[in-house]
Amino acid sequence: MSFKDHFSGHAAEYAQARPYYPPELFAWLASLAPARTLAWDAGCGNGQAALEIARHFDAVLATDPSAAQIDNASPHPRVRYAVEPAETCIAAAASVALVSVAQAYHWFDAARFHTEVRRVAAPGAIVAIYGYDVMRVTPAIDAHIARLYEPVLGPYWPPERVLIDQRYATLPFPYEALPWRDFPMRHDWTLAQTLAYLGTWSAVQRYRAATGTDPLPETGAAIAREWGDPEAARTIEWPLFGRVGRVARAA
Repeated sequence: MSFKDHFSGHAAEYAQARPYYPPELFAWLASLAPARTLAWDAGCGNGQAALEIARHFDAVLATDPSAAQIDNASPHPRVRYAVEPAETCIAAAASVALVSVAQAYHWFDAARFHTEVRRVAAPGAIVAIYGYDVMRVTPAIDAHIARLYEPVLGPYWPPERVLIDQRYATLPFPYEALPWRDFPMRHDWTLAQTLAYLGTWSAVQRYRAATGTDPLPETGAAIAREWGDPEAARTIEWPLFGRVGRVARAA
């Protein structure tokens, strides 16, 4: 099955410039799981979530259909990376205690993915699907980022991006829902780090390819005027959202 690949062309930059999820999120998910044996991180990208999950599980299967993303993933003795789509998984039936999907569910064929989850899930397995919204810095900087996000990049976002804007609320989640817990997702970044992150947006890549121009210099200059000392770190926050549930035990 082919997949919509918006990140392989800049997988190295993606690995270097994307924010990391709070460790507390993964400790909490592990506490909900019925065992600490095997976790599956579907749509793992460069393995950011998989590496944190490995702190709590004996083994992690991290899968992504992009070979370029897997090639840029950091190795870990308890993480096995595999190039494969989320709709098929090499895990054995009834073997997975935690299914994790970090900022990737909107790319999946939901029906086929959930069929595969039910196949590989151990009794009482936890499914966690989560992501993050547009970054926040200061009101003045946020206004420039919002203008970049929409209207400048509006026509260039893949249509699936709206599912992130909706915080996955409209996507199917056929599990026994558990209350989601909020965790702060923050980094202290310089101006260069912040602009590098903006450059990993799929819409920026599509804009460059379609127009032959770069939308970032104008926005970057506007942000720089508000930033002050470019080497000074500012606190960047991403609103983290998600859905968590338990796979129903067989009757």
